Amino acid sequence: MTSDAAAKVIADFRAFSATTRRRAPLYSSISSRIADAPLLLNLMLSAPERARVPVNLFAAVHDLLLADRSDRLARYYPNLTRNPDGGDPMPEFLAFCSARKPQLEASLATRFPQTNEIGRSALFLVGFDQLERGPKAHLDLGASAGLNLMVDRLAYRDVDGGQLGESDVVLECSVRGEPHQLARSLPGIDGRLGLDVAPVDPADAAGLRWLKACVWPDQADRFRRLEAAIELMGRHPVELWQGDIVDDLARALDHLAGRGHPVVTTSWVLCYLTPDRQRAFVAELERLGEGRDLSWVWAESPPLVGVLPVAPALAGIDGTVLGVTTWRGGVRTDTSLARCHEHGYWLHRL
Repeated sequence: MTSDAAAKVIADFRAFSATTRRRAPLYSSISSRIADAPLLLNLMLSAPERARVPVNLFAAVHDLLLADRSDRLARYYPNLTRNPDGGDPMPEFLAFCSARKPQLEASLATRFPQTNEIGRSALFLVGFDQLERGPKAHLDLGASAGLNLMVDRLAYRDVDGGQLGESDVVLECSVRGEPHQLARSLPGIDGRLGLDVAPVDPADAAGLRWLKACVWPDQADRFRRLEAAIELMGRHPVELWQGDIVDDLARALDHLAGRGHPVVTTSWVLCYLTPDRQRAFVAELERLGEGRDLSWVWAESPPLVGVLPVAPALAGIDGTVLGVTTWRGGVRTDTSLARCHEHGYWLHRL
C-alpha cells in the first residue's frame, strides 16, 4: 500500500497508538502494527473518507463482540472477560476481521464514531460557568444520544472531594490552576436540543450497543458511567434531531428561541468535518451571532480543527482545548479556558 490514502490511515493509526498506550493498551498494540496488516488497511480504505479513523474500526469490531461474546477474541477485552489474556491480541483480531469482513465493511460504510462521552459534561460545565447568569437554551451538536444535554442533571466531584450537585451520575474531574472548583453553580437550562447526522435513540438496543462499542474496552470506568448516564437519560429524555450541524444550525436555534440564552456546544465533533465544512460552520455561527446574542462552548483538538479560535501558542498543541466564543451585540469574543483531557478527567486552566 503506497497510496496517499493508505499512508494517511497508517499515520493516523500510529498516532492513535502513541496517544492511547497508557489508557487503552489493547487498541494501542493493534494500532502500532497497522502497516503490516493489509486486511485492516483494505477495510479502512473501503470506508468513506470521513469514516477512516481508528476508533471506527475498533468500534465496529467491538460492536460485533458485544453482540456475541463467544468468539476467542473476547478474551483479550477487559470489559468482556474477568481475567483478560495478556498475550498478543493481533492474530485473533485479524482472524476475527477476516471471518466477519462483510459485516465490518457494512458497518464502516454506514456508521461513524458515536463517542457520547458523558465525561465531557464536566468541560461544558466550566464553559457554561463563564457566561452570564440566567436561563440557558442548550444546543449540542454531534449529540449522539444526547447524554451531554444533561449538564445540569449530573453531579461533579473534584480531586479534593468537593462535590457540586446531587445525581445518580457523578463525574470526577481534576482541576489544575485557579479557581480550583469546576464551577460556581450548575447552570439553569430551560431548553435543550441535540442535533446529529445519525442520532442514537436511547430506547434502541442496537443503537445503545454502538455507543458502548465506541468506548475503549480497557476503560471499565467509562463503561460504568455511560451505563449510568443512559439510565438517567431514560428517566429524563431529551429532544434529538437528525440533521447537519451547518445546514440545520439556524433552524435548531430558532426551535429553542424564547427558552433562554442560546448556547451551542461541540466536543470532538468538528474534527469529523472537512476543512471546508469546518470553515462553513464557523461562518454560519458568525452570521447568526451578528443578529442575536449567542455563545459557543467548544472542546476540540487544535491540530484537527484549523478554524478553532485558539491563541497562536495553542494552535499546534496535541490534545484538547476548552474555550468559549460569544457574540454580544454583534461583537465576537474568543476565550481559551483550559487544556483538558478529551474525556473530561482533568483540565488545566490557562
